[in-house]
Amino acid sequence: MIIPLDLALLFFLVVIGIAALTVKDLLAAIVLLGAYSFVMATVWVQMHAPDVGFTEAAVGAGASTALMIAALTKLRRWSAD
Repeated sequence: MIIPLDLALLFFLVVIGIAALTVKDLLAAIVLLGAYSFVMATVWVQMHAPDVGFTEAAVGAGASTALMIAALTKLRRWSAD
């Protein structure tokens, strides 16, 4: 394991997670959750679990993000402000 890479990935996970929770726009939150899944897939590969990493990339960053965006197109856009 490469410690600086692990720390950088952990930092990105924390920043993306906090940003996904605090952003007001649903599309931005979906994109951030997709990015979170992609970084998490990188973490799995870094931990020598490529099968879990590929599954996370395909399902988490790929299919789930696409399904959430498809569901978002069925909603009306309105502001909570």
